[in-house]
Amino acid sequence: VQLQASGGGLVRTGASLTLSCAQSGGTFRPYITAWFRQAPGKDREFVSVISSSGDSATYADSVKGRFTMSRDDAKKVVYLQMSSLKGDDTAIYYCAAAPRDGSPTIAAGYYTIWGQGTLVTVSS
Repeated sequence: VQLQASGGGLVRTGASLTLSCAQSGGTFRPYITAWFRQAPGKDREFVSVISSSGDSATYADSVKGRFTMSRDDAKKVVYLQMSSLKGDDTAIYYCAAAPRDGSPTIAAGYYTIWGQGTLVTVSS
């Protein structure tokens, strides 16, 4: 199973952007999927996670109310809708999946499948 993150780009402060994480390979199963990000010179941090059923999502405090995670299992894609973007949101965004049963978690070590990352740059 592979993950392909896309949708990053250069946007202005206050703009919106939607990232996609496409799952391919193997027999499709809707996994618990999360987004993490890493800004230049900083550690990777949790952004959001969605349950395998898509009925619940958890967000980091820094993005709560601005970011929305969703999934379309028919398309095998998980989305991260980002709005009111700020300079602090500038980072490489990675999607990650956990191919096992369990509850969504914010711990990066829980996820064993990672996409390659997509760069989001927010300029003023």
